[in-house]
Amino acid sequence: MAPAATQFELAQPPNDAISALAFAPDSPSRLLVASWDKNIYLYDTLQSSDENSHGSLLQTYEHRAPVMDVCFGRDSSEAFSAGMDWQVRHIDLETGDQSTLSKHAAPVRRVVYSREHSLLISASWDSTLHVHDPTNPSLTPLTIPLPGKPHAMAASPSKVIVAMTSRLVHIYDLSALSAALSSQTNEAPQPWQQRESSLKFLTRAVAAMPSDAGYATSSIEGRVAVEWFDASAESQARKYAFKCHRTAQPAADGSSADVVFPVNALAFHPVHGSTFASGGGDATVALWDAEAKRRMKVYQKFADSVAALAFSADGRYLAVAVCPGFETGMEDYSGEGRTKIFVRELGENEALPKGKGK
Repeated sequence: MAPAATQFELAQPPNDAISALAFAPDSPSRLLVASWDKNIYLYDTLQSSDENSHGSLLQTYEHRAPVMDVCFGRDSSEAFSAGMDWQVRHIDLETGDQSTLSKHAAPVRRVVYSREHSLLISASWDSTLHVHDPTNPSLTPLTIPLPGKPHAMAASPSKVIVAMTSRLVHIYDLSALSAALSSQTNEAPQPWQQRESSLKFLTRAVAAMPSDAGYATSSIEGRVAVEWFDASAESQARKYAFKCHRTAQPAADGSSADVVFPVNALAFHPVHGSTFASGGGDATVALWDAEAKRRMKVYQKFADSVAALAFSADGRYLAVAVCPGFETGMEDYSGEGRTKIFVRELGENEALPKGKGK
């Protein structure tokens, strides 16, 4: 029999809402968490301090403002953060030393690191991207102007996808960004592709297929779209969008209407590349098969909105950040006491697309 899936809650969660989760590229148990409480947290999810708790908080890295995003670098010893203080930071996770790689003119919303090209890309609400080579600090970061404010970003092995306001999506070739940065002329390369989002409302999240074939986006209006990079008519005809993270609510007249929630998080499975997870304001996480266009699983409802998701590099674990969302319109927001991180160990075939098993 295949081993059963298990799920546990990490001890010592952040004190306020979580903005991002990231597993290390070379360890299935090292997890970084970025929070609005101005800290980044490093956990070992499999090491416990006592028999009554799960996971161990290894270190916290204090920032001067809320942390909007975090990612690992070349290995589990370094990380990069995006801050509300406009700064892109490098963090040595072993020593705790922090250094500023660049400073934007507004809060930094996202950071992604490409191990294939040794590039760090930051996206800021000043409507620019900064492209850095962390291995060569003497290089001045490349600035790329954007036509809109970026809200989501993800990197595949060869591309970086930037989703902005006004349904704008720019896709950049990472090799072209690397060449432009190395030339130090600060001439911004043109996007490899410019697209209009398949979703009519603001993009909340984007995730890239590990196969380098395409990406998924999600919106504040309970929808997900799946698209392919190939610009041929045949490939573009394959793109699709679907409704999700909605709940039926009975009306006074006996009919029912959908209550629509934002889809806050997306993550592709690193091994079963067409499988991806979505997390929403309805407090649920679902697994989807992008190729078969079908839902594979919906997990039990959490106590609060799902804010972020991350698969471990080996695909065995799925981390889920849960904290109050803004769906209820609360004015005095606080995630303190209600912010939680769950780690699910997937069953052997839990994320296996239909038709791939024996």
